[in-house]
Amino acid sequence: LNSLKYYARVRNIVAMKVVVKNRAGAKVLPDGLTVKDDATVKDLKAEMARLKPKLYPARQRWSLPASVENPKGVVLTKDGASLAEVGVRDGGVVVFKDLGPQIGYQTVFFWEYLGPLVIYMLVYLLPSTIVYGASATPAPSTGFFSSSTARAVSGKSLTQTLACLYWCFHYAKRIYETFNVHKFSHATMPLFNLVKNCTYYWLFALYVAYFVNHPLYTAPSLTQTLVCLGLALMCQFANYKCHVILANLRPPGSTEYVIPKGFLFEYVACPNYSAEISGWILFTVATQTAAAGIFTVVGAGQMLQWAMGKHSRLRRTFNGKDGKEKYRVQYVLVPGLI
Repeated sequence: LNSLKYYARVRNIVAMKVVVKNRAGAKVLPDGLTVKDDATVKDLKAEMARLKPKLYPARQRWSLPASVENPKGVVLTKDGASLAEVGVRDGGVVVFKDLGPQIGYQTVFFWEYLGPLVIYMLVYLLPSTIVYGASATPAPSTGFFSSSTARAVSGKSLTQTLACLYWCFHYAKRIYETFNVHKFSHATMPLFNLVKNCTYYWLFALYVAYFVNHPLYTAPSLTQTLVCLGLALMCQFANYKCHVILANLRPPGSTEYVIPKGFLFEYVACPNYSAEISGWILFTVATQTAAAGIFTVVGAGQMLQWAMGKHSRLRRTFNGKDGKEKYRVQYVLVPGLI
């Protein structure tokens, strides 16, 4: 009995209780959360998961209450930071948000990239009667090669075959990078992103593949195709080099924000997107199809939005004040233009 009393007394000394509210100000837990006085953000997540198993740590987001300096509140992103370090004391308030069911980044990327690879190959390989109907008959290729010598696979022009190889190489590269190059700042994302991302990539793959591989497709000059796809491959390798640089920016375990340097990062903020967009522009010219052009425009619009956000964050974070380095790259994607 005395031991139990002693344990309870010690526990009261070293423990603290925090008030848990949502962004609207309502209490999420009527009795709050009791944690050690040296608890970290990780401990806070673990205690919430213990009380509510459905709310596993990856599903939780914690932040400090809104203030004049930070109207949206400061998000507690570092699991290893102690609550005292971020200003939370006994009786203090922390804001909780349920991020919903989560799924790993690598899992999402794998499926969203595997789909386009498989779909495009199936449309290319399947007999035209299955995909297009028996009434579709091949049109002759144009350019300085005759239609007979420009046929790489039965019923397919060399342009169609090269386009298929480039498309598959691109998505095979993406899958390789997902598991061997990219380092994700967050382990998970909302489960809905799997559906959203796969819908985007899979449907566009079917759309582009349908028109590029159509039996009535008329190929442009083979010279045009070869030159454009050759340059597009150079863009792929530039994109890969940029990804390697980004992956090696910080040491293992570090989440510190760092200025990317070297190679094309000396000229634009997001050369990985520049190379990606350039590759798809060249693919569009190589195949000379509106479907590829639409895919390129939509993708470029999204990448431009991401790039502008990253450029803005770099300039805001590295403003040359308080001893910080000043970020001096002016352009986002294209030197002298954007």
